[in-house]
Amino acid sequence: MKALLFAICIAALPAAATAAPLDIFKDCDVCPEMVELPLGEFMMGPLLHELPNLRHAEELPQDAAGFEIRQQPQQVTVDIRFAIARNEVTFEEFMSCVSDGGCRRAPNPEVTGHGGREQIKRALTDPRFTHIPFETIIAKNEPNFMWALTLGGQSPVIDVSYHDAQDYVFWLNKKLGAQAYRLPTEAEWEYAARAGTTTPYAQGAEPTADQVNISGDQTERLREAPQTHLRTLGFPVPVNEMDAANPWGLRHMSGNVGEITLSCYMPEPGIVKIWTTTSEWLSKSTQDVCDPIVRGGSYAEPIEYARVIWRRARFADLSDSYTGFRVVKELK
Repeated sequence: MKALLFAICIAALPAAATAAPLDIFKDCDVCPEMVELPLGEFMMGPLLHELPNLRHAEELPQDAAGFEIRQQPQQVTVDIRFAIARNEVTFEEFMSCVSDGGCRRAPNPEVTGHGGREQIKRALTDPRFTHIPFETIIAKNEPNFMWALTLGGQSPVIDVSYHDAQDYVFWLNKKLGAQAYRLPTEAEWEYAARAGTTTPYAQGAEPTADQVNISGDQTERLREAPQTHLRTLGFPVPVNEMDAANPWGLRHMSGNVGEITLSCYMPEPGIVKIWTTTSEWLSKSTQDVCDPIVRGGSYAEPIEYARVIWRRARFADLSDSYTGFRVVKELK
């Protein structure tokens, strides 16, 4: 019976939007690299084949568990043409806004963490990460080593709030003399992350340690089983590192840092059933004052949190070391 329901669900999915090749552009030297997405339709929310794999749902944040389990999949039509940043906004890009006076607060690029000797050894010797400038590495009380590192300019910006992200898009629009850039809604973010697929993660069915930056340690705790195919780096990697692109070439949609969206947290998950177009999502899920939804999971969380359907609410004025953002641009 399950197999039949799964087949029916997949058969009912709209045809995947295709775009080969996708147009890539930058509006200025310090602007994010943007990828123009095709119009299309997609199923938003948990697909039938994802539900049996939601183990220990009670341990997930309540809004995440409620959305994933109680919310039925909803077909959404993408009726706003838009491009989305290929990468999470980087420190270098954000600091251009700070230097130009558009962003009022300079974020702290330092990440602190803890772990064993082998974890630190991986961080120091992995050739992909040697260009990250470590300012201090402090070993204390073996086997609980503490360290601090300073992220490079191509690392995703962290220590930013929803208000900081809004400052950045306001600056972009002012710099370019347009009103086109903004944060993505949840629907736009999920459409971009799925990239015409139905896999649980942006990078596939079960990404490898070379594809997704999450916490293997936290995944083991949640799954209550060894996860030798995963690892825990304990920090975000530069946006152009790892084999982290989805089929549309968008990197780190699952993992690395969580991404702030424009959509507000709504305590009643069922309300989104009526939002069947991205224009409705833009008009009905956004408010002047709200707690925004974060998508995509981070390096500090279990792989389950990197699923395309995962979501959590976040205070608008909160900043931390595992959340950043990416931008979209509406196209005419």
